Amino acid sequence: MSHQPTTAERHLADTESDIDAFYRTLEEPRPVLVVLSGPSGVGKDATLQLMKEQDASFYFVVTATTRARRPNEVDGVDYHFISMSEFAEMIENKELLEYAVVYGDYKGIPKKHVRQALASGKDVIMRIDVQGAATIRKLVPNAVTIFLTSESEGELVRRLQERKTEDPGKLKMRIATARQELKRVVEFDYVVVNRMDQLQETAEQVRSIICAEKRRVDWKPVKI
Repeated sequence: MSHQPTTAERHLADTESDIDAFYRTLEEPRPVLVVLSGPSGVGKDATLQLMKEQDASFYFVVTATTRARRPNEVDGVDYHFISMSEFAEMIENKELLEYAVVYGDYKGIPKKHVRQALASGKDVIMRIDVQGAATIRKLVPNAVTIFLTSESEGELVRRLQERKTEDPGKLKMRIATARQELKRVVEFDYVVVNRMDQLQETAEQVRSIICAEKRRVDWKPVKI
């Protein structure tokens, strides 16, 4: 008579199969969706620019906006600068992951490129305002949210004043908004302080968070 496996033997085989499957998952890509947010003036753009220069393995989402392009900005790099009509079409066609009105202008995250990057195994990093981050948390619960801030409120105000990109009225509104946004830090998974002249350390902290999230035991694929 052929040997029939016992209950204990079947359990052992199942356990070994589960262990093999577990180790196989560790070798597969574990892309994460990262939201980098925070008030204006904390250095989100500078942090992402440094990360772009140092690591090409990330996919950095370029936000679409109806805001006018500033002299030092490049279309398709800093933002996709589009007309109000084009933005309306993207909303109608459901091409945006999220969108919001920010200081009177529309900003939104195109879905297509995010899906393609995640499917290729790349980590996706998106820079969005605090309001947009709240929307992403609802749509993608396992997104990794990082709140970037300055070392103090006074330092934040100083940075906004030194940018000289708005008239006095708009600057006052931006400062008031930034102060309200600081109160929402508790909604995020992590907080990183971007100290003056320590941008390298800031970028390293963001990369460390991403590395840790990719090694989570309860990691789950991002679904958009």
